[in-house]
Amino acid sequence: MRQILSNLRSGEITLADVPAPVVEPGHVLIATRRTLVSQGTEKMLVQFGKASLFQKARSQPEKVRQVMDKIRTDGLMPTLDAVFRRLDEPLPLGYCNAGEVLAVGMGVTGFSAGDRVASNGHHAEVVSIPANLVARIPEGVTDDAAAFTVVGAIALQGIRLVKPEFGETVVVIGLGLIGQLTVQLLRAAGCRVIAFDLDDAKIALARATGATAVKAEGEQDAIRLVEAATRGIGADAVIVTASTASHDVIARSARMSRKRGRIVLVGVVGLNLNRADFYEKELSFQVSCSYGPGRYDADYEEKGHDYPPGFVRWTENRNFQAVLEALASGALNVVPLITKRVPLAEFQSVYNTMDTGLASLLVYAASPSLAPTVRLPQPEFAAGTGGLALVGAGNFAKMTVLPALAAVKAPVRAIVSASGVSGTTLARKYGVPVSTTDLSSVLGASEVSGVIISTRHHQHAAMTLAALRAGKHVLVEKPLCIHLPELAEIEAVMASQPAGGPTLSVGYNRRFAPQVEQMKALLGAEPGAITFIATMNAGVVPAAHWVNDPEVGGGRILGEACHLIDLAIFLAASPVVAVSAVTLADGGESASIVLRHGNGSTAAIQYLANGHRAVSKERIEVHSRGRTLLLDNFRELTGHGFSSFTKLKGRQDKGHERQFAQFAERVRAGGPSLIPWPEIVNSTRATFAVLQAIAEQRVIAVEKTP
Repeated sequence: MRQILSNLRSGEITLADVPAPVVEPGHVLIATRRTLVSQGTEKMLVQFGKASLFQKARSQPEKVRQVMDKIRTDGLMPTLDAVFRRLDEPLPLGYCNAGEVLAVGMGVTGFSAGDRVASNGHHAEVVSIPANLVARIPEGVTDDAAAFTVVGAIALQGIRLVKPEFGETVVVIGLGLIGQLTVQLLRAAGCRVIAFDLDDAKIALARATGATAVKAEGEQDAIRLVEAATRGIGADAVIVTASTASHDVIARSARMSRKRGRIVLVGVVGLNLNRADFYEKELSFQVSCSYGPGRYDADYEEKGHDYPPGFVRWTENRNFQAVLEALASGALNVVPLITKRVPLAEFQSVYNTMDTGLASLLVYAASPSLAPTVRLPQPEFAAGTGGLALVGAGNFAKMTVLPALAAVKAPVRAIVSASGVSGTTLARKYGVPVSTTDLSSVLGASEVSGVIISTRHHQHAAMTLAALRAGKHVLVEKPLCIHLPELAEIEAVMASQPAGGPTLSVGYNRRFAPQVEQMKALLGAEPGAITFIATMNAGVVPAAHWVNDPEVGGGRILGEACHLIDLAIFLAASPVVAVSAVTLADGGESASIVLRHGNGSTAAIQYLANGHRAVSKERIEVHSRGRTLLLDNFRELTGHGFSSFTKLKGRQDKGHERQFAQFAERVRAGGPSLIPWPEIVNSTRATFAVLQAIAEQRVIAVEKTP
């Protein structure tokens, strides 16, 4: 299928061939009929892409501070490499989609194939959208009109926050697309509307729908107009739908408001507020969040958990429905707002003229391609030559896995991704011949011998099992699984493998770092009882992030602290037999973990989410037989008490490149698993034991590996 993508680094906009998405649980698969190009929102994204690096930095000062902190801890070149790779990530454009349902995922009710629906889908011939972001189009509403549903919901949510009453005077500042829709919806609610803009054509459109619309040339003129229209009272409410860096817009809104008036910001403006403007009138000010309640809430959008109407009357989905009903009744008329209608293939004619008009519609063919696989014009690898497949095309795959595989010229045969967009972009960049959304087709390919799994954590176990059962060698990112029963199932499959069968390794890359390999060599294969002390300054992750979801990420102990547990096992050369752990009293993510190993070694791990990000992320100490090794952030290793070693220093290297290079070589030439299977099982069980120790506040014995 075809989809419009933007490159944030260059600003280039392309119509790319990408695999069609497959319908996921809780999602609706939609064949697009129309999408709306918002001249406001999309113009900002395009302009950001075309800006210089200096201009990009000036527009995001907080990101610049994060980059400077990363340079101090990780070094200049790794930081610049990370920044440029992130800017090269393709950005799907569009968020206003009307189409026809092709299929519904497991657990979805209320939709069936053939239904006409509106959603926040991208500019793509086929989209897969969570059910709570899809609404059925009523009879009588055209595809053209339905494409305005989502942007109409943005306008409607701003109005809901204002809570207008019949007969009130509401000022609308900014008469772009959202401003025009706001005017119409306010008029339908029985409000008098005064609107301001600098564009004569937009002013004329607003006047045609019943607003008192004028050119906002001077502040005093605008305030006098509002006062005259309200008999000196002032506006009951002001809705700002403008986009400008000026801080004067909010000040002007305050000065034209009545006492205890309401101001709602829907657009993007400067926010240096003057306290006196708000204090004297006791004004309220609120920023509207997109389509309404539920937006950016993973439980609502991704898991389909609705808010009860008795408690949250107007969610984003119910706002969609309200806009569609307004279109059906004629209370909302979007036909005058349409600048042009063009076929998808002529998309450039829209993006090249974004300074004119309000909204353009892209028209799609009736029968889109549903092929889940795209074959790119690259050299083919012969079967049986150690071909690899990468499952997952997120940041880790883009910034770590593929660069490492490319460095050793590993034969990557296919990339599997959920949407197909990121996978296809990476396939083109790294010369991978196949991009697909269909994992089963890759597992059935004879030319694929090894699979690297780099998806969200809840998919690791099922994908690992599928790959092993298909006879593929597997390197799965940590954690191996997020539930103990999954571990038992994987153990059973591994136990049933014949001699010479597929191997399984987990992405514990730290043990492959050059400094750690030096530590292992200095300590020896049988180091005796050692003391291992590690601090991971992991930083804060927002509570709503998927890694903190028990059913998706499994939490940060399972997903990240496991690295240090494995490293302790590796350096001590002994399994963990018991663990204890406590967390901060505030219930945060920080934890103090103590491991006891079978050979008498101990490990003390401090996993911290309350440290400063400018401090090194990882520090490791090992004390053994009157000797000490100190490793700082995988950049500098210092030895004390060793006759032949004092220091090893270089660029930060956490072992990713060596890990992936060795996996590619083992798949090609054969050899043992990268990490002994008993050690993988022990580290996984020990990590689950840490969670149990935290929950039960006692020492937990770790079951021995058979």
